[in-house]
Amino acid sequence: MLTVVSDTHSTDSHRLTGRTLDAVREAELVVHLGDFMREPVLDAFESESSRLFGVYGNNDDDGIRERLPAARNFEFGGLTFAATHTRRGGSTALTMFGRERDADVVLFGHSHQPTFDATGAVTLLNPGSHAQPRGHRAAHAELESMTDGGVNGRLVTVEGETFETFTIPPVED
Repeated sequence: MLTVVSDTHSTDSHRLTGRTLDAVREAELVVHLGDFMREPVLDAFESESSRLFGVYGNNDDDGIRERLPAARNFEFGGLTFAATHTRRGGSTALTMFGRERDADVVLFGHSHQPTFDATGAVTLLNPGSHAQPRGHRAAHAELESMTDGGVNGRLVTVEGETFETFTIPPVED
């Protein structure tokens, strides 16, 4: 399982609770999309997951910026994912970012709003914020690879309620 989180906004702890904490501990890969804020928060995430891919956000301190890139690509379920905190210009800029990086899916944070959008040339997924939802549901994303490629995914609250499910199909050759 791939667990995606973002926007922790903490100075001293990972602020993981409930299903989100369980999902981070169970995942074969955890992606954090920035705004840890302070370096001890990144350390706390690394203590919960042996395989953490992170990017830094606009509120992250210099210590985090020295340890993490602004963007990164990785493969999961036969798909190429591009991770970033945000891009100025909304969904158009995020799609362009994904195309520039040859990605099938762009993972992004910043808005704190859980979002899945497969209507464009690149699928966009924002897990929301597990710790500071700012008027939205406190949430994260969980993705499971399918046997023939692609992923089944869900947006899940900290309490464990799945409020959106989706499939990202394998890429056609």
